[in-house]
Amino acid sequence: MTEAAPAKLNLALHITGRRADGYHLLDSLVCFAAIGDSVALMPGPLSLTIDGPSAAGLSTDDNLCLRAARLAGGQAAIRLTKVLPVASGIGGGSADAAAVLRGLARMGHPLPDRTERLGADVPVCVPSAPARMQGIGEVLTPLPPLPPLHLVLVNPGVAVPTPAIFAGLRSRDNPPLPPIPAFADADALVGWLGTTRNDLQPPAIAVAPVIAAVLQALDGQGARLARMSGSGATCFGIFANAGAADRAAAALARNGWWAVATELASAPARG
Repeated sequence: MTEAAPAKLNLALHITGRRADGYHLLDSLVCFAAIGDSVALMPGPLSLTIDGPSAAGLSTDDNLCLRAARLAGGQAAIRLTKVLPVASGIGGGSADAAAVLRGLARMGHPLPDRTERLGADVPVCVPSAPARMQGIGEVLTPLPPLPPLHLVLVNPGVAVPTPAIFAGLRSRDNPPLPPIPAFADADALVGWLGTTRNDLQPPAIAVAPVIAAVLQALDGQGARLARMSGSGATCFGIFANAGAADRAAAALARNGWWAVATELASAPARG
């Protein structure tokens, strides 16, 4: 059986505080793109193989997919087809682990409690549906489906160390997201996003200035809104239609960047 592992996008991400143990509190609107990795599971002793265009450099030793299987108490031969860039702020590893958990659940191994033990993004990646994510990622409020969006995802191929991003925050006690309405259409969603931000974007640009170049390039291609996702370095642009997104992705790929046109996922695909 096959489980999709769609890319996670933080359309907005506000840092609202910091706990005594050092973990940052956040308030984020999360959704999922149609593009992502793929996880295939077959009955058998626990094992992992990795292929796909972004497989280079990934280790099968203590991979998050294996940790997810062990947490669920499942045995399966897992094949991860890696499409998304590694460590790029779009939840690739967490989405992969969540896909393993969903696949094992279909094979008779119930979802384990406290999936956040695998990482703060794993709980929201299990349903892979729009949600408001708060706390340190464990407080999830499901949201109605978002209106269709035509997106371009761009990663410039630079590593952005998350601890350095959080260390560079100028303010850790920012206002939360404004109330999240039921968006009538893409115009309403883009307008609302214009009142929000990603608080991790400025410190990420300080660490990797190429992120600013990516955002400028998305703007130059006509994006209605361009923003970094998560802690970077992947950025997204929202475009008026699929043709505009396709043209923008092709143009940005000529910079040597990973650039793909996609849209919002309706639900995790299953084979």
